[in-house]
Amino acid sequence: MVAALSFFIGHWYLSLFSQTFFLHRYSAHKMFTMSKFWEKFFYLFTYVTQGSSYLNPRAYAVMHRMHHAFSDTDKDPHSPHHTKNLFTMMWKTKDLYTGLVDYKIKIEERFDRNFPQWTALDKFGESWISRAIWGVGYISFYVIGFLYFDVHWGFFFLLPIHFLMGPIHGAIVNWSGHKYGYQNFDNKDESKNSLLFDFLMMGELFQNNHHKHPMSINFAKKWFELDPTYPVIKMLTWMKIITPKK
Repeated sequence: MVAALSFFIGHWYLSLFSQTFFLHRYSAHKMFTMSKFWEKFFYLFTYVTQGSSYLNPRAYAVMHRMHHAFSDTDKDPHSPHHTKNLFTMMWKTKDLYTGLVDYKIKIEERFDRNFPQWTALDKFGESWISRAIWGVGYISFYVIGFLYFDVHWGFFFLLPIHFLMGPIHGAIVNWSGHKYGYQNFDNKDESKNSLLFDFLMMGELFQNNHHKHPMSINFAKKWFELDPTYPVIKMLTWMKIITPKK
């Protein structure tokens, strides 16, 4: 039971760290620099931790830059205020994402430049073979646990979350972060800070702060707010793995 819960929590937060650190703060915003070795390392780390729901850094970066430019307008790739519900918002995002991965959508140059690319890994990570291998791995973990280690059958209901971990994280941030919470700044959009201590999404739910200061590594701005990813970034800076831009 403990092992199954640890597996789910580990997958949740490792995948989430890849999204907020590598895809968001590095790929989309270039808040810091790193060597080519560490870029490849975190690229691969993102693939391993996201598994079946691996997100292409280029597609993520382009969509996120568009989100900032068109926040909560009808051109926003994922605004909860221009879709009927959470699922239609996710589907709209999925259509744009697929078009970007396949290079079938023409995008303004300001959005489509200066991001990390590892074409071979992207192609494999986006393939159904890769997604199926990871999916079988998640299923096997719970089947073995159920058959031999007394894992409760209820854990099988977590499998859809494992399969779609990356998109689910994005959906929570884009829906909750633009509907629920408070605002420190008037950004002329609907961005909100949903939690004071964002233990759930590792800082991603400080959307109002982030839209006001899009290049700030620390998403928390008030004394009572805490972005859990920021201390990790400070540690990586101290270890000279990354160098924040001034």
